[in-house]
Amino acid sequence: MPQIGAFISDLQSYSCGVNVFNPWRDCLEGIDIGNEAPTIRSSHLEKYLRLRAENVKWIFVAEALGYQGGRFSGIAMTSERILLGYLNEINPSNVLSSFIAKRTSNSMNPLFKKTEQVSGFTEPTATVVWKEILNCGIDPFQTLFWNIFPFHPFSKTKGPLSNRTPTSNELSLGVTYVKRLIELHPSAEVIAIGKHSNEILNQHNMINSHIPHPANGGTNDFRIAMRELFLK
Repeated sequence: MPQIGAFISDLQSYSCGVNVFNPWRDCLEGIDIGNEAPTIRSSHLEKYLRLRAENVKWIFVAEALGYQGGRFSGIAMTSERILLGYLNEINPSNVLSSFIAKRTSNSMNPLFKKTEQVSGFTEPTATVVWKEILNCGIDPFQTLFWNIFPFHPFSKTKGPLSNRTPTSNELSLGVTYVKRLIELHPSAEVIAIGKHSNEILNQHNMINSHIPHPANGGTNDFRIAMRELFLK
């Protein structure tokens, strides 16, 4: 599907504004492994999308890329630790089949936690979402994860290893990428993860179902909503 290559090229060409990191274009010395990091993340995303090119039934859309997840993995709601096989409950083959992923965080950074140095970054939301997809018996190659703002917005005061809420302008820009994904998978059902994502999609007249976000104590509500949708 040549549209996937064009889609990734457009993501790579986006020159982010202040306090935004583009994982498929940008590299930060000391935090990333080196200049090859954006290329690695781009290869992860391309393989992820191509493996699902013909089969997507559900597109799960959250708000923005997180530093513990897609910022290093290149894939929304997916952490490095998942791709590297350090979470027993989630097999890397569920994400990228037989493709061998590589870490892009710098294991030698002394400011990282010991577990981050050894195993890469992990994101609670990514872990919960992936576990529930598998627990509900959903084919992971029929699902696609994305964010309304597909890049990583971070706090000016807390630095690049932090998250912040995207601005309204960033979300409006991001919706164009969501629309392009839907055009690639016109029969897929869009499921908004979180109230804010649901509101933004509704504002842009994009039909979607809504489930609670698992962050901030919402894990149980998320699991209940998923099972109501998929285990009827």
